[in-house]
Amino acid sequence: MKASEDSGKPSPASKPAGAAAKRPALGGTFLSGATGRLLPASVPFRYFGAALVFHLAAWLVVLLTAPDWPEWRGGLGWPLAALHLVTLGTLAASAIGVSLQLLPVATRESVHWPGLLGLIWWIYVPGVVVLVAGMGMARPQWLGIGAAALIAVLSIFALMFALNLRAGRSMVGVVLHGAGAFVALLLVLASAAALVALWLGHPVFPHAGARDIHLAAGVFGFMGLLAFGLSFVLLPMFALGRVPGDRQQLQGGCTALAAVTLALAAGFVPEFARVLQGLALLVGAIALALHLRMMRGVFATAMRRDLGISGRLMKAGWAGLAIALPVGAAALVAGAGSNWGLLFGLAAVGGWLLTFLFGILQRILPFLASMHAGQKLKRGPTPSALTQEQPLRWHALAHGLALLLLAAGMAFSSVTLIRLAGLAGTLGALSFLGFFAVLLQRLLGALRAPSA
Repeated sequence: MKASEDSGKPSPASKPAGAAAKRPALGGTFLSGATGRLLPASVPFRYFGAALVFHLAAWLVVLLTAPDWPEWRGGLGWPLAALHLVTLGTLAASAIGVSLQLLPVATRESVHWPGLLGLIWWIYVPGVVVLVAGMGMARPQWLGIGAAALIAVLSIFALMFALNLRAGRSMVGVVLHGAGAFVALLLVLASAAALVALWLGHPVFPHAGARDIHLAAGVFGFMGLLAFGLSFVLLPMFALGRVPGDRQQLQGGCTALAAVTLALAAGFVPEFARVLQGLALLVGAIALALHLRMMRGVFATAMRRDLGISGRLMKAGWAGLAIALPVGAAALVAGAGSNWGLLFGLAAVGGWLLTFLFGILQRILPFLASMHAGQKLKRGPTPSALTQEQPLRWHALAHGLALLLLAAGMAFSSVTLIRLAGLAGTLGALSFLGFFAVLLQRLLGALRAPSA
């Protein structure tokens, strides 16, 4: 008789099934039955398409209004319009498409009211156009109309996001980051309303505080926490690696939430603003280190460790955040009105969020297109068959060059460098749009083929 039987202890093979369930899941398990939870293809792809068009518009604004940039230190104007073409037009529109399509895949819960999500696109896109036009041409009334439309749309999105997030209770890290992003989005909308009221001549909150809350809640709270939280779904799914353990996710999430809370507190307690912002940067650095350790663990267990251009852009995005933190510290030391503050915003929005987003979109767009094709075809096209690589290479090179030129142009107040940045960024944006157009063309071609 075996020793395990003699001692009365269970052999390894007879351990309870629950013990194995505690091991981190492989990212590919998110895809089980995913096709039944897909939105109609036109819904997420219209948000992604709008995001890419607004991205092109942002770089065109930089190219055409370069003389306005060296002296800009905040307030209405084309630099502010370009910033919001990126944050609202590209980042937020992509966040709507990604979160309300990929979260249902992960949580195994279909989106509530998919028709409503498609309908509000027709309000969202004109709202962004009117808002940025009002900012660029210093028309507060236009700005107010656009802001009202966007606040209404994003409030609906927040509700839909919260309902879907509630279905993912077992995904503790995603839910924690998502809950923080939800609260931050509410603060973004409230601070935006306060800033618009100020521009319309009805101040309800001090300008400096509302601006600081808007920046912290928008860049680091809503978009930042969303990027961190969805990484626990997207990176394991694309790399086929193990999902980080719940304890690691909670540690990283709580640290990131603490950093965002400190940054938000600075807007409410202006007399301690610099101290709180300094602490936020320090805690943010710890949160980034914890997050990168988890991402390194995903790649260490991955079956697909090389994600190509997509993976390099994601890593460049994390590097952008690592650069933004010390640049933010330099901005605190230099004080208001310095170029360091502008460079901090560029590193956080362009270097981190925008770069990381395009790394993710390179994977998400072909993946979703392939899944939609699989609903109608017995053997649908693979993501690689829908992807044209060359435009992605051109985009990655142009994107990196544009950010470097823009940083140099802002640092040295050079109109020429800023204009060159706008030109490089425009070429990069056109390249990514070319990739998207080829993807849609190949998808439609596959669906119309006789074998369909």
